[in-house]
Amino acid sequence: MDILANVISGFIVEVGKFVCKCIYPDIENIVHFSSNVENLTKEMKTLTKLRDDIKGKVEIAEGEGYKPKAEVIKWIEDVRELENEWVTMQQNIAAAKTLIYRCCPNCCLRSEVWTQAQNSIQVKLCSLKNGGESFGSNLMEENYRMEKAEHLPGPSIKDQPAARKNLDKILQYLENDEVGIIGVWGAGGIGKTTLVKNLNNELKQIDVSIGSKLSFGVVIWVTVPKPPIDIRKVQAQIADRLNVKVNTEGSEESNASKIYQRLKQEKSFLVILDDVWEAIDLDDVGVPQPKDHAGSNVIITTRKRKVCEGMKTHTIMNIFTLDEDESWHLFIENAGDVANRVDIQPSAMGIARECDGLPLAITIIGASMRGKNMAEEWEDALESLRMSEPNDKDTGDKVYQVIKWSFDSLEQRGNRNKRSSDIKSCFLYCSLYPASIPTNDLIHCWWAEGFLGEHDTYEKAYNRGIAIIEELKNVCLLEEVHEMDCVKMHDVVRDVAKWIDNSCGDEHSSVIQAGIELIKISNVEVVSASVERLSFITQGIQDLPDNFTKCPKATSLLLQDNYSLQEIPHNFFSAFLALRVLNLSVTSIRALPSSVNNLSQLRALILQRCHMLNELPAIGSLCNLQLLDCNSTELCCLPEGMDKLTNLRLLNMPLDKFKESIDLRVFHELQRLERLHLPMIRYSDVGATYFDEISHLPNLTSLLIYLDRSSISILKSDHTWMKRLKTFHITVGETTTRLSRHEIPFNKSTREIRVLGFDISNNKVWLSSMLQFASDLYLERCMGLTEFIRNNSFDGLKSLDIKSCSCDFGPSEEGSGQFDDPLPNLEILSFCSVDHLKSVSDFDHFLGLRFSKLRKLDISHCHNLTCLFNVGGAFSVPRHLEEISLFDCNHLTEFLAQFSSSQTTFVSSEIPRVRKLRLDYLKALRTFGEPESMWEHLEELEVISCNGIRKLPLSIQTSNKIKLITGSSIWWCRLEWVDDNYKSNLQHCFTHKQKYPGGPR
Repeated sequence: MDILANVISGFIVEVGKFVCKCIYPDIENIVHFSSNVENLTKEMKTLTKLRDDIKGKVEIAEGEGYKPKAEVIKWIEDVRELENEWVTMQQNIAAAKTLIYRCCPNCCLRSEVWTQAQNSIQVKLCSLKNGGESFGSNLMEENYRMEKAEHLPGPSIKDQPAARKNLDKILQYLENDEVGIIGVWGAGGIGKTTLVKNLNNELKQIDVSIGSKLSFGVVIWVTVPKPPIDIRKVQAQIADRLNVKVNTEGSEESNASKIYQRLKQEKSFLVILDDVWEAIDLDDVGVPQPKDHAGSNVIITTRKRKVCEGMKTHTIMNIFTLDEDESWHLFIENAGDVANRVDIQPSAMGIARECDGLPLAITIIGASMRGKNMAEEWEDALESLRMSEPNDKDTGDKVYQVIKWSFDSLEQRGNRNKRSSDIKSCFLYCSLYPASIPTNDLIHCWWAEGFLGEHDTYEKAYNRGIAIIEELKNVCLLEEVHEMDCVKMHDVVRDVAKWIDNSCGDEHSSVIQAGIELIKISNVEVVSASVERLSFITQGIQDLPDNFTKCPKATSLLLQDNYSLQEIPHNFFSAFLALRVLNLSVTSIRALPSSVNNLSQLRALILQRCHMLNELPAIGSLCNLQLLDCNSTELCCLPEGMDKLTNLRLLNMPLDKFKESIDLRVFHELQRLERLHLPMIRYSDVGATYFDEISHLPNLTSLLIYLDRSSISILKSDHTWMKRLKTFHITVGETTTRLSRHEIPFNKSTREIRVLGFDISNNKVWLSSMLQFASDLYLERCMGLTEFIRNNSFDGLKSLDIKSCSCDFGPSEEGSGQFDDPLPNLEILSFCSVDHLKSVSDFDHFLGLRFSKLRKLDISHCHNLTCLFNVGGAFSVPRHLEEISLFDCNHLTEFLAQFSSSQTTFVSSEIPRVRKLRLDYLKALRTFGEPESMWEHLEELEVISCNGIRKLPLSIQTSNKIKLITGSSIWWCRLEWVDDNYKSNLQHCFTHKQKYPGGPR
């Protein structure tokens, strides 16, 4: 029994020991749960600190171009995942800490949670901690360092203020979080590549430790191949920069994926795509969209604006040519000091001017002249450039060929059929002009030459011409000019165009002496029988030869702007029997010789501003004539044979000097006429009979005419035929002042009626009928205006201009008008010399106008005007008003005046957001008044001779939308500011402008 008892007791003891050994840890975990969790939390913080330290070192090294080891990147990612697990477990830990029955812990839950923490957190934590500590300083790949930006050799722009300004602008865009893709657009050789190379090199110098947005992780330069673009070649350049292996023969998609994944590892990147000719899809290349990768950007340089648009750039920078001083400085830098030698400098400056501010031309041509010490060499080079010939091989290869790339990229529009246009011929034709080119004149010549294809109507041909001009501007082969409706061709581009034209065959296809002083064109020795176009647009030709070289292929003869030319030899035109275009504008000719009748192929006869021209010969044999423009001539009658011109589409014929009435039968025959302009500079007009006759022209779409006041009463009341007119300018009534000529460009759909010196109330039937089709109404010295407007509705009117009209804006009875709003779509309202006008509110309230769409207000010489608008009661401010212009209103003291005795509270949705404000010669105006929020969207402000305004509203002082403030420097210096910093912030917006000579006009 003792033995049995000993065995049993021993067994029980061992079992007890085993059980205690099993449950003790759980008991310990339950008892020490809180302290265990606290210790683990400390260990996690230690690991996090270690991770942050390693990550910080890695980021600094990356900024210096080093690449972290793959195991380091994985370790950082593993720590992040462990942190997420620890955060997820916090809810369970909190639950386990909660006591049940007030003081009793939930033992089972504590045991379960801690066991989970040990298995999923503590074990990994120890492993990661040991792994992180084992890295030491060995975090980056050995023998590998990728420069943040690689230095790119090229000329510096440090001494070029304009280029430096452009570079600073790009840097500002790069710091703007809202700008992701930047387009740099300009002509070939304008300096786009040089600009972004300097940007690349400047970014290389930026210290990554300063944390600037400009401290990109990597800057990648890609020279994009010429079309057709091989995306794999673009990918190869990016991959090579990133040390990513891609298969140049493999699929684009696979390469794009590798590049995408690699760029995603960068904290930020900048990709510069230089010389892009076709829009590139960044996704196809593998470049992440900047909007999806914070702090990253893409810059493209291109000669084509549509490339910027196709790549959805957030901003487009247009790069312009250098000014004369910068051009000369750059030329000297490349040509050397020899260019400043007394005997060489005149020729050197002439050569620099021939480059016309184009940096590539200045650099290449300047360098080609370096070391040439003979004045004769410089004179010879200048003469070559003036003749549009490269002065040496470098100029031809490096300048002309660069620009010719743009020419070669021009695409024929459509298939080669009757409707297709020839954009290359259109471009080459532009070289016939010496300076600015009127777009209408250019399109008319293209049309007559047949470059625009065959179209049913002039309007369609004109639209095609506009499209071609925009395309040529888009690729920087044409430029905008300040003159309205004009373009220009850069001097070097013109030289290249002449060079291309003359390289097409053995003979010169064009003879161009435009802009060169010539007294006699017989001095030109290069005219041959094969010539197709001749341009003698100068200011000096006085005589034409009697026997000019026969030019049977010539289709254009441009002789405009030779004011000294008074006579054309009798048989002169017999040398040009194939002419399609003849332009003699701005000459002093008194007549055309009868030999003009030999030009049976003539399509366009342009005689604008021939102020001495008083008669034309019979022109009935010009059966193909489509355009006859005699604007600003002294013709006293229609030429004989006008009724034979059945192909005529455009007729511009002034009536100033006509001694007899127009033969109505002419209009019966001109059934294809689309544009009829009968302008005048002195008082003259046509009767109602002629107007009714014109209404029968089935294809008429544009009309300019003056109607006789006395015959208005017999006008037909039905003017529905005016629906088909897309543009018209109809003036009715007598004027005592000299009338200016009104040209209606076909790209502007103005439908204007001008009424002068009328009592409208006695002529309201015909006027109401016409106004149903008008968009603009101009009234001068008219009576009966208020009654006329109140009792009619003109839904189509968008502009109303009232000058020197007798208007009574006295109180009116409610509902006295027949319509709720007679002018519901009015957008522009102008008053000039309307003496009874005290406020615009009187005008709109009296007539029942609501101004629901008014956006522009122009008031001048209204000396009883005291405020713009009354507010309160039945009065309100037009809430869509965007532009206000006020000139010479002596008694204007405020913009908004309280109408009722109680203070009006402005509702923000009813306050106009004025963008442009012009204040000139307002002597009594002292303040902008309330509410200030009316000006918080202001972009442009002009203040001239408003000496009472000494303080801008705070909403303007603190605005970030204001772009331009114009005024005298004295006024600007005298302004009072809430804070001097506000003035400093707006200083860059201010532009000095003198007051108008002589004061109010």
